Amino acid sequence: IVSFLKNTAPKFHGAFSHWMNGTTGAVVPFSANDDGADIVETSYLIMGLLTARQYFNTADAAEVTLRNDINILWNGVEWNWFRQNGKKVLYWNWSPNFGWAVNVPVQGWNETLVTYVLAASSTTYSIPKPVYDSGFARNGAIVNNNVYYGYNLPLGPPLGGPLFFEHYSFLGIKPTGLVDAYANYQTQTVNHTKINHAYCAANPRGYYGYSAACWGLTASDIPGGYTASSPTNDVGVIAPTAAISSLPYTPVESMQALKFFYYKLGDKLWGQYGFYDAFNLHDPWFSNTYLAIDQGPIIGMIENYRTGLLWNLFTSCPEV
Repeated sequence: IVSFLKNTAPKFHGAFSHWMNGTTGAVVPFSANDDGADIVETSYLIMGLLTARQYFNTADAAEVTLRNDINILWNGVEWNWFRQNGKKVLYWNWSPNFGWAVNVPVQGWNETLVTYVLAASSTTYSIPKPVYDSGFARNGAIVNNNVYYGYNLPLGPPLGGPLFFEHYSFLGIKPTGLVDAYANYQTQTVNHTKINHAYCAANPRGYYGYSAACWGLTASDIPGGYTASSPTNDVGVIAPTAAISSLPYTPVESMQALKFFYYKLGDKLWGQYGFYDAFNLHDPWFSNTYLAIDQGPIIGMIENYRTGLLWNLFTSCPEV
């Protein structure tokens, strides 16, 4: 994989595209003007590569080569380029054909914290702190601090938004004891999850099947499409990744959901690659697809729940 990324896949100021052809590396455009760099998706990739770099730490020749190749990729990402000519915010996309036409700023609170963490950590193309404060934190506008279902929510939209906000960046970033000017991230990850669970258990929209054991709203397949489900965008579809990827935050509630999905819904929801992406018991429907971006957090967060392995590896990076 690393050799393919280093030698074959196209890079745009060191960053990779959102989608690529798995054989040739060629960009598969994500949308009309998005046929180049995606700095957010690149940050998830680099987070994984740095985690692997820390794991393969022996003097074995193959491991030395792997670490060197990962460092070439990591050091090649021009994070500061994505400030779009020095602005105090990062921008999501850049295209060799359309420039900054997509023009979406990377701002919180959402899934993109690791993009700023890595941009700040870079020893080659780093960003200064004001880019984080003005850009990601929006000069404090990410702060919420309201209480929902008895839980204080430090950051984000009303009722927390989709649960992937607490999964993607936190596959590597360890929220335990992590505090900055805006939030305690242990409180954020746990309470956002507990609000999502409490909302599903309360089931204010009366969807058949929602319960304390059958819960979890996040981005997923839905009948005929895709949406970022949340308590404020609830279409009756539960995604297993939402509850299971929250195991480190809500171990009791997440394990209850996992057992419900596996033992009660069984082969309607479980297939060759694990759980299917989503389901609806109100208007009965079960997805027949698997999404890697939903399966990956399940695997990673099970390991963080069991041993903290990925958290410990990523946070052991001296740069980070």
